[in-house]
Amino acid sequence: MSKVEQSTKLDLERIVFIGRTFEEYLNMFSITQGELQGKKILDCPAGACSFTAVGNKSGLDVTACDIAYYHSGEDLKNKGLKDIEHTMEHMQKAQSNFKWDYFNDIEALRKHRLSALQDCTNDMLESSERYIPVNLPSLPFKNDGFDILLSAHFLFMYGDRLDYQFHIETLNELLRVTKEEVRIFPLVDLEGKRYEHLDKIIRYLTDNGCTVEEVKVPYEFQTNANSMLKIKKG
Repeated sequence: MSKVEQSTKLDLERIVFIGRTFEEYLNMFSITQGELQGKKILDCPAGACSFTAVGNKSGLDVTACDIAYYHSGEDLKNKGLKDIEHTMEHMQKAQSNFKWDYFNDIEALRKHRLSALQDCTNDMLESSERYIPVNLPSLPFKNDGFDILLSAHFLFMYGDRLDYQFHIETLNELLRVTKEEVRIFPLVDLEGKRYEHLDKIIRYLTDNGCTVEEVKVPYEFQTNANSMLKIKKG
């Protein structure tokens, strides 16, 4: 067993295994299934999202990667079920930090999260080759191996614990493995405030030949989390 596998296996309790549905992804990244057709897509980090499972069943070519995938699908399913219940309890107290038009209520949110977890963990058993364990900021993929990379609820959200250097190193790696464009959602931290180094990061990307756009999207659950960064390689 490698050191990475050892450390991540010890850390299962620290991994929150919760995911979004395929439909949420299309809205979060303001993209259609038609635009993704014929593209090689990477979801990084993918967590318990059903984007890969549903996408591949719909004829797309999606690969998922996440540090969580060092663990077995069965362990992750059990962890995910606990995490969903824990999150729903927290939601009761924090409802005012969220907009309840995409989901009508906490029960509807629970159903979406359970559906994503079910689809993801079932697909991990059926098609384990699509679920690649990774430890960012390093990825085991070749240069330009994917056309489009989607990255949700990781970078920028954890600005309080992932420093600026980690963000730059991770972005460089996401761009290395992507041929056309990277999309990142959302652009706020856990408190709903715009990520403090976002303008600095946009300048860095532009200086390195990328075209960068902040795009409003038709999805807002966490208040103010309604924009993504679209990075096109030069």
